[in-house]
Amino acid sequence: MSNDKVLQPMAGMTLEDMQDAVTALGMPRFVAKQLAQWIYQKRVNDFEQMLNISKANRELLASRYCVGLYPPSQAAASEDGTVKYLFDVGDKQAVEAVYIPEDDRATLCISSQKGCRMNCYFCMTGKQGFHGNLTANQIINQVLSIPESETLTNVVFMGMGEPLDNIDEVLRIIAILTEPWGLAWSPKRVTVSTVGKKPELKILCEQTNVHIAVSVHNAVQEERSSMMPIERLYPIDQIMELLSNYDFAHQRRLSVEYICWQWFNDDIQHAEKLRELLPNEHVRVNLIRFHPIPGIEKLRTSSDERMAYFRDYLNSKGVTCTIRRSRGEDIQAACGMLAGQVRKQQAAKETKDSKNADKKTRNSRSKK
Repeated sequence: MSNDKVLQPMAGMTLEDMQDAVTALGMPRFVAKQLAQWIYQKRVNDFEQMLNISKANRELLASRYCVGLYPPSQAAASEDGTVKYLFDVGDKQAVEAVYIPEDDRATLCISSQKGCRMNCYFCMTGKQGFHGNLTANQIINQVLSIPESETLTNVVFMGMGEPLDNIDEVLRIIAILTEPWGLAWSPKRVTVSTVGKKPELKILCEQTNVHIAVSVHNAVQEERSSMMPIERLYPIDQIMELLSNYDFAHQRRLSVEYICWQWFNDDIQHAEKLRELLPNEHVRVNLIRFHPIPGIEKLRTSSDERMAYFRDYLNSKGVTCTIRRSRGEDIQAACGMLAGQVRKQQAAKETKDSKNADKKTRNSRSKK
């Protein structure tokens, strides 16, 4: 039996969390601010390098805590500059973060859960089931541990999982990203995407000023319900009614994400239904090309012509609508693809190892 002590990571703690930790160890509260600066602003991963903290306090911290930053286990680079990173998160699970450079922007798409409970028909992550929420440490590590960390301009919660299904940890990360003791970013550099968990969405709107993106994908209730089970609990029209109570007319932005499927939701009738759903003229619509995933042969990506026709119709009605450029298709940048591939490889290896072990056992018995 191992006597190794499991050290609690400090990366992922808020300033208040750190204050509680250091005072419990008998240190002054100001040590917490020093820790936050070293971890979040200087990206230091070793207490020994935190030279404005006394040696005795550094040793005491190291006996109970670790900084808790660790590199990705894999990386796949696309010809267009997109990089998909894979992070081990325990229990034989891995999550993805995708780095997307474009002009003067450098965006990181991060994950909030191991899998997802929303079970959307068209989503690769949902097909892998739900294996738990990520901790704040596992989420912020995606931001702080990639090589491009210090040049990031934006973070979007659009990776694996439904961010509002892990609201407490997501709020911690938003605080770390935006508070003066953390990365001190403007909230406008952060976007949270959701399929529409109404109670948690209300909390997000009231407690933060980050951008919000709602995954609609179909404004016809029956059709959306058939593909997105959340519609049965929180209908999208109720979600839009809730969002109409908040100010998105100025710097804060509300956007609608809409995957276009050929001959299913990409005609003018669906465009008009979407227009009627929007709470006001300040909402932006992003049309997204569908990345085909295994087992979903019924859905096909809309043609460029049909997507342009859909976009132009909405623009003619006063709705700002754009077609999002696809990135990283050569590295399967759609959420969950790389993690799913790695999981299959692990399962295949475990099956092979099990068969080899059984064969070895049978051979051993036959010799006896």
